[in-house]
Amino acid sequence: MSIVKPFRGLRPDKKLAAKLSCLPYDVMNAKEAAEMAKGNEQSFLHITRAEIDLDINMDPHSPTVYKKAVENFKMFQDKGWLIKDDEPKFYIYAQTMNGRTQYGITGCAFTDDYQNEIIKKHELTRPDKEDDRMVLINELNANAEPVFFSYRAVPEIDEIVKNIVENNSPEYDFVSSDGFGHQFWVINDPKTNQNIEKLFSEKVPYMYVADGHHRTAAAARVGLERKAKNPNHNGNEEYNYFLAVIFPDNQLKIIDYNRVIKDLNGNSEDEFLQKLSTSFDIEKKGSEIYKPQELHEMSLYIGGNWYKLNAKQGTYDDNDPIGVLDVTILTKQVLDPVLDIKDLRTSKRIDFVGGIRGLEELKRRVDSGEMVCAFAMYPVSMDQLLNIADTGNIMPPKTTWFEPKLRSGLVVHTLD
Repeated sequence: MSIVKPFRGLRPDKKLAAKLSCLPYDVMNAKEAAEMAKGNEQSFLHITRAEIDLDINMDPHSPTVYKKAVENFKMFQDKGWLIKDDEPKFYIYAQTMNGRTQYGITGCAFTDDYQNEIIKKHELTRPDKEDDRMVLINELNANAEPVFFSYRAVPEIDEIVKNIVENNSPEYDFVSSDGFGHQFWVINDPKTNQNIEKLFSEKVPYMYVADGHHRTAAAARVGLERKAKNPNHNGNEEYNYFLAVIFPDNQLKIIDYNRVIKDLNGNSEDEFLQKLSTSFDIEKKGSEIYKPQELHEMSLYIGGNWYKLNAKQGTYDDNDPIGVLDVTILTKQVLDPVLDIKDLRTSKRIDFVGGIRGLEELKRRVDSGEMVCAFAMYPVSMDQLLNIADTGNIMPPKTTWFEPKLRSGLVVHTLD
């Protein structure tokens, strides 16, 4: 069963929350981060992307950047921009997009649960990215940014959240610059906090990493490293826990993660479409944007036209959690055999576009001549994600996109 505990959050005054909070470090480059934080000395990006206060062309893994992050983190506390709560608490974090709201419990997950596969993953991680977040955690002595978890919904937890949200005003309530709503409640009642902790330990057998695999792996490694170095380790130290926002699965919606292709590997447009017809039933839709409507349907934009592609029987395996995915069909039937794109992680001939940008972005990149064609995908479901994690499988690269992203800076977990 899952161990989730309350903690003494380090967080901004309600008047500062909107100004201080920011998008996660990994959804922008240094120049974009600098632009987002321009004119705002209280932006949390000064901690998570400290290179913006130096030379933004500097290696973000430079010791100088980590040192600046520590300096800024201390300054935020010294100036009272971040203040630690007196007692351990859980928090509720709600996000609203397109009229749909999802409510997550903010607490601390247990590092051993990751090692013991109580916390399940569906993506591979890169050691270099783990190392970067691990260094930052150690230098700050804190989990600066939360990870995004899910769990199979528990009615008793849902009821607690519902009662708090309906009967209490949020501590923070604002709309970020991207138009998404953010609300944050502090749970002050000790009995409620105890009940939440108990319910996770009794009713939640597993938690699932939805977004933040590298931060999760880094936090777990920090816990292991500090445990090994502490001869008096007893398991209660704060380094055994890391910051997470945990949402019930039935409130989450994965959006599409699409592909754009630089060249047709020597094929003409007609030859390419002919080769696709062996694996797909193809219907030309014309110049109007066409969005896939169901599983095993995708759309192609090429030469100023959209095409509806339906995968033929035999191109997928309904009994295989990976083989049934549309991204797998595309790879096995098109990217590998037709376009000779073998490794999605390293190939320079393919790029990936989160569905939050809309299919207009796919059209723009093709029409500009930057790319020759684009594939729009039907999104993976939460059931598929949980099934893949439960069966110990790993999703292909760039399969899931969650939105809205968790804001960083609303609460920090310190390891002291």
